[in-house]
Amino acid sequence: MKAVILAGGLGTRLSEETVLRPKPMVEIGGKPILWHIMQIHAVYGVTEFIIALGYKGEMIKEYFMNFFAINNDLSVDLSTGKTTIHDGNQPKWTVHLADTGQTTQTGGRVKRLKKWLKNDETFMLTYGDGVADLNIGKLLEFHRSHGKIATMTSVRSPARFGRIGFDGDRVTEFFEKPESGEGWINGGFFVLNTKALDYIDGDLTAWEREPVERLAHAGEMVGYKHYGFWSCMDTLKEKSYLEELWNSGKAPWKVW
Repeated sequence: MKAVILAGGLGTRLSEETVLRPKPMVEIGGKPILWHIMQIHAVYGVTEFIIALGYKGEMIKEYFMNFFAINNDLSVDLSTGKTTIHDGNQPKWTVHLADTGQTTQTGGRVKRLKKWLKNDETFMLTYGDGVADLNIGKLLEFHRSHGKIATMTSVRSPARFGRIGFDGDRVTEFFEKPESGEGWINGGFFVLNTKALDYIDGDLTAWEREPVERLAHAGEMVGYKHYGFWSCMDTLKEKSYLEELWNSGKAPWKVW
């Protein structure tokens, strides 16, 4: 199974970091948050990734082009320039790096990846800035048990996020950000059939707006409720929070 990771946004709310690099390359514990997200999937056997690139995408390409050398010991013969990479215990991942445009919205990026996916294929979709102690295996089982086009992982969060309405497991409505209280929100980890791409108009479509609303209204979106840890990394405060958790040795999302 493939996991699509959206990694092309500007990350303007984290401009202290993203002026220099794309948000998925912002580091937690010395590793890009993108690496953490991939590790979460790989634990459950999802080891083929399609990274949707945009803003400063060349930096993500350079990271993976040099991944083997960066993460292993090197010997360099300065008289000849010969470099020997000493093989270590590296992840057996396949990573596809696809340019999806500088200004393309999230839904448009997904639609542009159609050529990388087979007809009637099930795949994962997530953002390049969120981590969770999510059991991907159980999420996939839940998705398959319903037979719907799309499954959204929903999480608990404060009122600054828009809410999701449920009828049993079926997602029915999306609400604007409430003034107070808590509710279920989009946690950013999806399981989709490629039929979901038909609900995306084009480059200017944000995945989290019209496509998910259309899928919900068509009865093709179900919600998997995750009661454990979840956090996005939209701001410097959230980045510092994740860094503190990692440094404590008790990062909840470190399931590997």
